[in-house]
Amino acid sequence: MEPDPDLASLVGLRTVKAGHYAQYRGSEARVGRVMLALDGISKALVQTAAGPEALVVAVVETVRDHLGAAWVLFALADGQLVGTGPRHLIAGPDGQILAFEGVQSAESPTELPDVVLNRLNDVLRGEVAVLHAPIADDHHVHVPVELDGDVVGGLSAWTDAGQRVDPADLTVLRILASQATVALVNSSLFLQVQRRADELADRNDELVRTQRELWAAQRTALLGTERARIARELHDSVGQSVLSAGLQIELCRDDVGGAAAERIDKAVKLSRDAMEQLRGAIYTLAKSGGPSTSVADTLRELCSLHMPPDVDVTVTVRGRPRELAGDVQHAVLRIAGESLFNAALHAQARRVTVTLEYDGQGVRLLVDDDGIGDPPELRSVLAAAERDDITSGRSRGLVNMASRAAERGGGFAIRRSRLGGIRIAADIPCAEKGAV
Repeated sequence: MEPDPDLASLVGLRTVKAGHYAQYRGSEARVGRVMLALDGISKALVQTAAGPEALVVAVVETVRDHLGAAWVLFALADGQLVGTGPRHLIAGPDGQILAFEGVQSAESPTELPDVVLNRLNDVLRGEVAVLHAPIADDHHVHVPVELDGDVVGGLSAWTDAGQRVDPADLTVLRILASQATVALVNSSLFLQVQRRADELADRNDELVRTQRELWAAQRTALLGTERARIARELHDSVGQSVLSAGLQIELCRDDVGGAAAERIDKAVKLSRDAMEQLRGAIYTLAKSGGPSTSVADTLRELCSLHMPPDVDVTVTVRGRPRELAGDVQHAVLRIAGESLFNAALHAQARRVTVTLEYDGQGVRLLVDDDGIGDPPELRSVLAAAERDDITSGRSRGLVNMASRAAERGGGFAIRRSRLGGIRIAADIPCAEKGAV
């Protein structure tokens, strides 16, 4: 009985004779093999991130499993896809993976058949012109490996006598060859990007170290400038005054006698001792100190430079300390130095506190003293100096502090301190550079 015509057109069968059924089963088997090969292709393509070696191994193993091949060869011609590797890979009997570079077999290498070795040499030498056309013999299949229209290598497989190659297998090998080449290039690019990222990370670390060294050098230079200035003032003013006083006392030696002469001798000795102490202090100040490790350390050194030994000075840090940009550091330290100088010279302070506060927006500097300064008067002096109404040195110091804060986009204020004297407050915004 013949099947219904419409049903026959759907199933593609006119009878249920044994020959037609066998043909159907053969087609079904080929479809199954192709589906398994496509699954192998998908597994091979996801090997890109694992590196090019793993990718090529997955490709040749997929070809071997799909065809039941005894030998599979994947090779790139010399001079093509430079920088990718391995350049060639061979899957041999019993699951052996052979190569002259790149991936190495854990087992002892098997001698290559002449047909495999000749094909390898042809591809490596670039003699792929004769291999441009696909080959599908009973026990051999070959497809060119192409990229951007150029033949860059070849993919070949050989089966044993009992395993025939179906012409439809060419399609599977074309897919594997094309996708493997593109994925091989992508894998190489992926590795290059990783190397570049590592290089950039190393250079960034080096830049951060260089920045910190530069900022430390700036702090050291600032301290050196302060030391030189104080040493020069001691030499040119205090030193000359002590020396002149000693000379004047010695001139009076011949005009007095008795107990007065003894007092004059003692005064001369004291002036000479004072001069020697000044020379020692000047020499110590003029010596270049080592680099400071932080802004807080530099503030402590500034306090020791500016404040007399009998003044109680403390430095406090609040918040999470972090590295400050060079211009911010310079502004903070200059404002602190000028504030300490004013507290020691003008305010006659006996106690000074320096506070450095870090927050999410920037850094705040507070310098408090218990001296005789008057905040309203100093604010009036600052306002007049900013209008250029007065030109005294003290007013220029106030203007310089306010200008340094303003140049960094911050604020400057003069208030009454809880210690009883003056509070200098400077707020300077800054981008966070990382905790230190």
